[in-house]
Amino acid sequence: MIRRQFLILTGALGLFACSKPAEKAPPTPALPKRLPETGLDVPPDTVRVAIETSEGQIVLELDGKHAPQSTANFLHYVDTHKLDAGTFYRAIRAGDAGFIQFNSGDRTYPPIPHEPTSQTGLSHTDGAISTARYAVGTASNEFTICVGDMTYLDAGGTATPDKQGYAVFGHVVSGMEIVKRILKSRLNGENLVNPVVITSAHRIT
Repeated sequence: MIRRQFLILTGALGLFACSKPAEKAPPTPALPKRLPETGLDVPPDTVRVAIETSEGQIVLELDGKHAPQSTANFLHYVDTHKLDAGTFYRAIRAGDAGFIQFNSGDRTYPPIPHEPTSQTGLSHTDGAISTARYAVGTASNEFTICVGDMTYLDAGGTATPDKQGYAVFGHVVSGMEIVKRILKSRLNGENLVNPVVITSAHRIT
């Protein structure tokens, strides 16, 4: 009798030991951190974006570590496809140097705080991508790309009466030949006779 009860007990323990433990519910994904000034997602320290244009591809590497507001704003436009069908419409030349400027029309989000180069440590060197603005704090959907060093656009330079300059937030890593070709396009004043269209823009890292 005792032996029979022992066998029943050990059998039950064996079944318990072999049973699959209860699975834990997967953790709830953490909400992305937000930039308090704008509510935009905190960007990666570095991220690459491919811009497909009617002249070819331009690849940018954005510096979210040093210029988080400007990078997050640009990625917001990229991720919601508001750069698509916009144009490089303007070029400012200074010999072989200068910059080209992009606009996506009235497809805008609220403007962002200014990130001067004196704060970020970045500069308008060859291939730099920068916000375009009027007064400080008005940057939204327009940006420029430098050809050659254009450091007069930095904070403290002569480009803006307020001496705050423009906000650099990355640089071109591939496709500078496209940027240079756009800069040399035929102009009517400062405007391109044939604006160059962005057909799509998307993250690649």
